[in-house]
Amino acid sequence: MEHLIIEFIEFLKGLSYLGIVIALTFEFVPAELVLPLAGYWVFQGDMNLWLVVVAGTVGGTFGPLTLYALGRYGGRPFILKYGKYFFIKEKQLAKADEFFEKHGGKVAFTGRFIPGVRTLISIPCGMAKMNVWVFSIYTFVAMFPITFLYVYLGVQLGPKWKEVGSLANEYLLPAGIGIVAVLVIYILIKRNRKKPILNEAPRKK
Repeated sequence: MEHLIIEFIEFLKGLSYLGIVIALTFEFVPAELVLPLAGYWVFQGDMNLWLVVVAGTVGGTFGPLTLYALGRYGGRPFILKYGKYFFIKEKQLAKADEFFEKHGGKVAFTGRFIPGVRTLISIPCGMAKMNVWVFSIYTFVAMFPITFLYVYLGVQLGPKWKEVGSLANEYLLPAGIGIVAVLVIYILIKRNRKKPILNEAPRKK
């Protein structure tokens, strides 16, 4: 199966950066294959690193939107009945549901950094009818560093690009925690700056 997917990705290479976007729009095509292979193309000098990262981020946003739509307009009965045709397993969906129930809408961002959750987390977001624009922004912001990591490792490993998947997973969770921590600190600082400073009332003589 992996061999056929790689051939499909190689075929889409003929469309240059658009091919990367299209490949990632199909959720059955793992980003763990597309992005390191695209990094290898950068290593070979066929593509530009940053254009690949942008194309990968855009495609990595479109792909989750398809699963979001399945969740929003199909609902759980549809997913359980036809999910197998989209390579969706009930056990994986249950794990994504549990993660969504625990963390709420922000999982559209944080869930992308967690192996075993990041692919299907879009479905409970759709079923909860999360605002599509908020979902898309969260997904795009999360996908940018993830895409860069996979592509960069693909460039560094060159012909050994297939080893990127297992290597990247070691970095994603700590990276996600770090990014969330920075965002929380930034929001807290911003809120504190907006708080009005109450001047003490002048004392009566």
